[in-house]
Amino acid sequence: MSNINEKNLGPRWYVAHTYTGYENKVKISIEKIVENRGLGHLIYDIKVPVEVYEEVNDKGEVKQIENKLFPSYVFVKMTMTDESWHVVRNITGVTGFVGPGSEPTPLTNEEVAMFQVEAIKDDFNFNIGDKVKVVDGMFAGYSGILQNISEDKKQLGILVSTEKRDFPIVIDTKDVRLAD
Repeated sequence: MSNINEKNLGPRWYVAHTYTGYENKVKISIEKIVENRGLGHLIYDIKVPVEVYEEVNDKGEVKQIENKLFPSYVFVKMTMTDESWHVVRNITGVTGFVGPGSEPTPLTNEEVAMFQVEAIKDDFNFNIGDKVKVVDGMFAGYSGILQNISEDKKQLGILVSTEKRDFPIVIDTKDVRLAD
């Protein structure tokens, strides 16, 4: 796996294939290794998606049943490096990563949402033409009209109005709020 570091995409969800019934053991093993080796900067989260439902037995007792949604699979949010790949791949019970050949393939955002592995937060509430106010940074206190939005929604182009003239700025989304 020498070319893994070159394909590093940052933190993404990957799927590890396990022996049947080993999902929780693999999850616990990965968590212990992350804690013991201080790998929290590479492996962020491990999930075994389950659905919980209640079942009533013959005696009328209610029992909670946990059903694995994806038997033999563990979802791992990690930055794929040689080290993180090696850690997960060599856990007892892991047979490999999902992907062509031996190449781990990250889940797309659509797949993450569809499998309900992680709630994708979309706090973005700006539209072109909105009146906005800069609340932080060099232009704090200025107001203007939103002119454009970067593809990753991290920066906004604003036409700022002053008494003398209007001028365009590009600013981080986190530094802007909708004007009252």
